[in-house]
Amino acid sequence: MTPEQLQHIMECCENEHLEFKEAKSSFEFEELVNYSVALANEGGGRMVFGVTNKQPRKVVGSQAFQDLERTKLSLMERLHLRINVVALQHPGGRVIVFQVPPRPIGMPIQYKGAYWMRSGESLVPMTPDQLKRIFEESGPDFSAEIVKNATFADLNPVAISRFRAMWKRKSGNSALDSLTDSQLLTDAELLNDGVVTYAALILFGAAKALSRHLA
Repeated sequence: MTPEQLQHIMECCENEHLEFKEAKSSFEFEELVNYSVALANEGGGRMVFGVTNKQPRKVVGSQAFQDLERTKLSLMERLHLRINVVALQHPGGRVIVFQVPPRPIGMPIQYKGAYWMRSGESLVPMTPDQLKRIFEESGPDFSAEIVKNATFADLNPVAISRFRAMWKRKSGNSALDSLTDSQLLTDAELLNDGVVTYAALILFGAAKALSRHLA
């Protein structure tokens, strides 16, 4: 992160994706863990130490977490998340930025039995209905289901050819030209053991096949 990027972040308002802490001399590790949980559960974000909370913000420097590699390892052991951290030497002092990734789909993050989230400037446990919505994210994937009675002949070869060209252009992989249509769609996870999925039918299905197999 450059000083210019830090300045841009300092001009932003605190929200569920961005947290500022002065932490001039120290900061409790357990509190860092809880804020990391909340940021991950809210979709990921940054925690910045050594900067004033209120705008216009200024760098005051922080001596917290002197051993950043050990701090990263301890966070990984507790949360099983790869949290990146950088220390910037600013004229106003040392600034530490923790970059917390979003939680996995359908899997809220917890620490010691608490699923934290932000509420204003505080941390609060997630409510049962919020947890329910997250757990439901990992429900069955309709698009990956097999279409009963559909065959490869129901797919439009022109549409598959266009897909091949687009994939080749985006990936730069000329080896795609040597694949059969069936292998191409298998590699794209659009066929399941050679059987047509709803994703394949929706993307490449001929008009008659769509009317026959889809409501």
